[in-house]
Amino acid sequence: MRHKMNKSRLNRSGGHRNAMRRTMVKQLLEHERIKTTLPKAKAIQPHAEKLITLARNSQDVEDVVNMNARRKATALLGNGSRPLVQKLFDEIGPRYTSRNGGYTRILKLGPRRSDGAEMALIELVEE
Repeated sequence: MRHKMNKSRLNRSGGHRNAMRRTMVKQLLEHERIKTTLPKAKAIQPHAEKLITLARNSQDVEDVVNMNARRKATALLGNGSRPLVQKLFDEIGPRYTSRNGGYTRILKLGPRRSDGAEMALIELVEE
């Protein structure tokens, strides 16, 4: 029985899946648009949206709350992500203050030529 089995495993082990998710969310936040397969795009979309919501909600709050949110984002993105967290909180978060979710969009691109995998473009919505 598949009770509470709601996330896709993407034919990878747990550690590989987490590392891939971190890397892809970092690339999405850095470049604001990445091309990947459709299942991977659907798998990373909720994580990216939660990080942007964290940055958006910590805009006009106390310094302690803001610092805690930055530490939480650094923990979710992994080591070496300090400049990316700074970009997330200083540029990307304030961009979506008037938007209640839906910060990313997935555009289907059709099958990949080599193996026929369904490709997609995931990007941050311009506000």
